[in-house]
Amino acid sequence: ICKMNKDAQMRATINQKLIETGERERLKDLLRAKLIECGWKDQLKAHCKDVIKEKGLEHVTVDDLVAEITPKGRALVPDSVKKELLQRIRTFLAQHANL
Repeated sequence: ICKMNKDAQMRATINQKLIETGERERLKDLLRAKLIECGWKDQLKAHCKDVIKEKGLEHVTVDDLVAEITPKGRALVPDSVKKELLQRIRTFLAQHANL
């Protein structure tokens, strides 16, 4: 349990530093741009339309749609995008090693 608390505390500290420096917003903007660039957004939009057609508009709530598309959305993120984001976070952490 102690290790879990330490991990959670470390994540919270890192997240706070990302927010304070504005890096979190820059990373979100980069991710958004990369996902549009690689066609991820269009693929997910098409999947949403398919789900709505399959279930019928009157039978789908926003929560249903989110639950249905989230796993596919995560799976469709290209490895190159994940690697680039991870590298940016590692660089940030190296620059802010005094966390």
